[in-house]
Amino acid sequence: MACRTSRTKRELLRVVRTPAGEVRVDESGRANGRGAYICRDQACISTAIDRGALARALETRVPAELKAELERAAGTTESITTPGGPHGQE
Repeated sequence: MACRTSRTKRELLRVVRTPAGEVRVDESGRANGRGAYICRDQACISTAIDRGALARALETRVPAELKAELERAAGTTESITTPGGPHGQE
């Protein structure tokens, strides 16, 4: 999202705004609601939240604690690197 690099869904985290309005990390990738995908990279997570891209994609405010939750989720799964560097743009 923030770096605009094409990746497979396995390489991304999905954040969902549920029909009840809750914003959370979607571990299964199948939760109902409006979803947005973000790289498993701390720089991308920070950029997406700080610049408001994630809030725009989900069409709602993003809770402050979501950033820590995303960083934990990104660290729990092995990061898949691409030959072009962490963002595929270097």
